[in-house]
Amino acid sequence: MPLDFTFTEEQEMFRQAVREWCSKNLTLEKVREIDTKGEIPREIIKGLADLGLLVMTAREDIGGANADWVTTVIAAEELGYADISLAVPVFFLVQAGWGFIVDRYASEEVRQEYVARAIKGEGFVGIASTEPGGGSDVAGFKSRAVRKGDKWVLNGEKTYISGTEEAKALNGGYFTLVYTEPEKGHRGMTAFFLPINAPGVEVVKRFEDMGRMGISTGGFVMKDVELTDEYVIGEVNRGFYLTMEGFDCARLLVAATCVGAARRALEIGMDWIKQRVVFGRPIGKFEGIQFDLADLWAELEATRWLIYRTAWMMDKKYKEGTFAPREVAMWVSMCKLKAPRLAFRVFEHTMLWHGAYGYTKECPLEMGLRGVMSYYIGAEGATNIQRIIIARELLGREFIPYR
Repeated sequence: MPLDFTFTEEQEMFRQAVREWCSKNLTLEKVREIDTKGEIPREIIKGLADLGLLVMTAREDIGGANADWVTTVIAAEELGYADISLAVPVFFLVQAGWGFIVDRYASEEVRQEYVARAIKGEGFVGIASTEPGGGSDVAGFKSRAVRKGDKWVLNGEKTYISGTEEAKALNGGYFTLVYTEPEKGHRGMTAFFLPINAPGVEVVKRFEDMGRMGISTGGFVMKDVELTDEYVIGEVNRGFYLTMEGFDCARLLVAATCVGAARRALEIGMDWIKQRVVFGRPIGKFEGIQFDLADLWAELEATRWLIYRTAWMMDKKYKEGTFAPREVAMWVSMCKLKAPRLAFRVFEHTMLWHGAYGYTKECPLEMGLRGVMSYYIGAEGATNIQRIIIARELLGREFIPYR
């Protein structure tokens, strides 16, 4: 298999266009404003839409760009670099990842009504999987959908869901996983597109997160929500498998945004250590700082190319069927395992280089530390889940620990 680590001319031009837009519209001052006010301005959302970034993975017949995964990762990396708080990157990646799944498997009615509007910045498509009992233990989910006549009736609760206030304001909705035949375990789960403003859906709270302040995190309750078959995503009782596919898409983009933010942090750190003088010389001349920088930069480059290699595999999987889904899932899990932890470490170390100044809100780095922490903790899949997926592929399914 030939190796080629170059981007196409179109991809380089795309990266430059995104970078230029971000340099004008997502300055560190603007990011601080977003973080302080707790919302993404409408003009930023419109700008993302005008640039073709919102749900850029959707097909062209409804206004999407039908973007490949390498190109989508480029967008994620550049947005992470610009908005180190990760609020705008989360708004982007949730929709690029889960919007891809909804566009790929949902009915034409849902695509035209919800995905098409999200592409224009006039809607929102998210993921609602986690329940009060946890997110990784799918078998412990309690949400149900029961068939009654020509409709499905949904009851249950979802929590720690990204973008609930944005979805409500934009009349959007969620890829929502519930049981339809609980006795079958994960083979009895079905995915629905749940409009957030449907009768019987109640958004119950906004969590006061420590980071990603510009985008809401909330929960909602479903009380006898009636949906027709048009809102079933894919096939009945195949929802678990679509969810795993969606996690692969979202996790890859999570990793890319974390790498982008970490690259920005190291650049901020390098500017500081060149200028900060102690004992008559810049602190960048001290080996203790240089060795730290070298180690972090080398690991960041290795992780970055791991992500782009995985994006290339994703493109091969969807376009040519070259790689099996489980093989790609393992590589995606390696990206999700490495990138958030590395990004957190980068922000930690660069803040230490800044001394007392790094502990103030005059220094932008603290926004990044708080932002990447959400993905370090486990949003879009806990760290140990990624390890289980990787070990499963290395050792075989008979070594899955929870069986």
